[in-house]
Amino acid sequence: MGSLSIWHWLIVLVIIMLVFGTKKLRNIGSDLGGAVKGFKEGVKEGSESAAADAQQASKTIDVDAKPKS
Repeated sequence: MGSLSIWHWLIVLVIIMLVFGTKKLRNIGSDLGGAVKGFKEGVKEGSESAAADAQQASKTIDVDAKPKS
C-alpha cells in the first residue's frame, strides 16, 4: 500500500474530467484562484492593521500630575 504512481494520478485525473467536464473544472479553478487571492489580501490587510494598532498602542502620554487641593 505504497504511494500512488504517476499512472494512478493520470487515471484519477481522466475520471475527474469525465465526471465533471472541462468547463466546470475551469470554473472551479478560477473560483479557487479568486478565493486564494482574497485570502491573501485579507491576511495582508490584517497584518497591516495589527501593525498600526501596535504602533498606536505604543504611544505614551507624558503629563505631570498635580496634587489635589
